[in-house]
Amino acid sequence: MAKFNEFVEHMKEQLAPLGSITSRAMFGGYGIYLEGTCFAIVDDDVFYVKVDDHTRPDFEEHKLRPFSYAKKDGSTASMSYYPLPAEVMEDREMLLNWAQTAYGVALRANAKKKKPRQTDDQAN
Repeated sequence: MAKFNEFVEHMKEQLAPLGSITSRAMFGGYGIYLEGTCFAIVDDDVFYVKVDDHTRPDFEEHKLRPFSYAKKDGSTASMSYYPLPAEVMEDREMLLNWAQTAYGVALRANAKKKKPRQTDDQAN
């Protein structure tokens, strides 16, 4: 049985106009998916969206920091997910726009991962 989280359910309702929004419990938090692509995570009732080099400056401009976690060896690791600015969380239209942008980031990241490696035979 899936874990229920009221904040996750609220976010799924807010994001529903984008398409099929689902969630999955993972690593103590939740992955948020649009049409099967993970574009956001929730941890401790904070909504983080996927960023890349093109979108990161928008988050840094708001002095937001990436999601990070403590590793088993005591060091800290960061991921390419940032929380949304407070004003975005309070405005559904802005929320949908920023979430749609994060979805685009996730699609681009997935496309890079799925590029087939060219063999020597294919290069010739």
